[in-house]
Amino acid sequence: MKNIDVAEVSGLAVQLYPSMNSAVEDIMQNHIGTACSAVAINPEKIILSRENAEVKQVLENNEIRYADGIGVVKYISYKTKKKISRIPGCELWEQLMKVAGKRNIPVYLVGGKNETVSHTVEKLKENYSTPIVGYQDGFFSEEDEVINDILLSKAQIVSVALGSPKQELFIGKCKQAGIQAFFMGVGGTYDVFTGNVKRAPKVFCNIGLEWFYRLISQPTRIFRQRNLIKFFLLACSNKL
Repeated sequence: MKNIDVAEVSGLAVQLYPSMNSAVEDIMQNHIGTACSAVAINPEKIILSRENAEVKQVLENNEIRYADGIGVVKYISYKTKKKISRIPGCELWEQLMKVAGKRNIPVYLVGGKNETVSHTVEKLKENYSTPIVGYQDGFFSEEDEVINDILLSKAQIVSVALGSPKQELFIGKCKQAGIQAFFMGVGGTYDVFTGNVKRAPKVFCNIGLEWFYRLISQPTRIFRQRNLIKFFLLACSNKL
C-alpha cells in the first residue's frame, strides 16, 4: 500500500485517509505486530492540545492520528485540497474486529463494566468470529498484572476503553513493557456496540452533525462545545 499523506493541524500530524477501507488496510499491512497506537483527532482535542502541553504529548505519543471530528476533516480538506474521509473511531474499531476475524488476528479487550466487555466479547465472536485471547473490565487496581496478561496472551490488537486520558496513559505503559501490538483507545465504543448507548441516527452521521445530535440529547455537553467555536474561529482566521 502506498504511503498515506499527512497534514499538520496546530502542530499535530494527522493521517489523510481517503476512505475507511484505506485506514483499515494501512493498519493491517503496516502496524499489526508492532508497538503502535492510534488516536482519534477532533476539534476538542486540537484546542485542548493547544492549551495543555500534557494533552499534546499524549496525542503525539500515538503513531497514528486519524481525523474523526467533521471540523478537522473539513479544515484539512480545505487546506490540502485533498478529499479525505471522516474516520469515526467506533466504526474503525468494528471494521478492525471484523478483519481480525477473517485473518485470525488475536485480540485483547480492556475496559468497560464487566457485563459490557463480556457482552462485547460474545457479540464479536458471534458476529465476526473475532479471536479474543483475553479481556479485562475497567475496574482493576493492579495495572502490572493486566499488562502482563496482555503480554502473555500474544494479542496483536488491543483495544482499551478506559476514557481519556487514562486509556492513552495505559497504552503508553503497555508499549513500554514491550508489547508488540496495535493499540486503540476506544472510549465508550463497547457500550455503543452492545446497544447500551444509542449512537446518533445515520442521517446525522452522514451529514457530519453527530456532534449536534449529542448536544440536543445531552445539553450539558454545551460547555464542551465551546471548543468547537474556538476551533472554528481559529480555522477561519488561519491561526491553526
